Amino acid sequence: MPCILHIDTSTDVCSAALTNNGVVVEEKVSYEGHSHASLLGLYVADCLKSAKENGLSLDAVAVSSGPGSYTGLRIGVSMAKGICFGLGIRLISVPTLELLASTVIRNHPEKDALYCAMLDARRMEVYAAIYNQAREQVREAKADIVTAETYASYLNEGKVCFFGNGSEKCKSVIDHPNAVFIPDVHPVAAEMVSLAEERYAKGQFEDVAYFEPFYLKEFQATIAKNKVLGEVLHPHK
Repeated sequence: MPCILHIDTSTDVCSAALTNNGVVVEEKVSYEGHSHASLLGLYVADCLKSAKENGLSLDAVAVSSGPGSYTGLRIGVSMAKGICFGLGIRLISVPTLELLASTVIRNHPEKDALYCAMLDARRMEVYAAIYNQAREQVREAKADIVTAETYASYLNEGKVCFFGNGSEKCKSVIDHPNAVFIPDVHPVAAEMVSLAEERYAKGQFEDVAYFEPFYLKEFQATIAKNKVLGEVLHPHK
């Protein structure tokens, strides 16, 4: 089994983990938020130091590939690609929503349920995908504006578990009796092990030079309101 460095920066959580033969050798995680740029390098350095101390040689880097935070994803993927390029090793991408679903299916199994992984996308919008208990995708990842009807067709058929940092704001809107909300589920690097090793065994690697995160929606930079007002009031400055 491979020795893999796992990285996740897709949400406010920043994490890295080193695994060998499916066993976590080193894990670093912060739930503080907005510190990926300063923390990730330190976490990776600790993992690489642990690998050296244990006589391990990295075979691949696995990175949570989105959707999620635009800035966070770029930080994580850039770090992963840099390590792969520098060491000449393989790059593995793990979809963030699948990572969330895998975590819940393993740790919070619900009989005959579907699993809807949700990531916050501002206001009442989420990035979401639906999986069954076999971790097969029942509905592809989409940007959903959440109303009482958004997932009604699935809820009318049976139990649906909602989780991820986009699910909390949906509780008051999705009040169907078949809706189950599972709190405090975050994508973290140490939970990527089985997904990364599956892909490694199947030879599902990414092109280090050309791989990009899965943003789902294009990044939209916002202009400060005072700057817009200034240009309107003083157009020739």
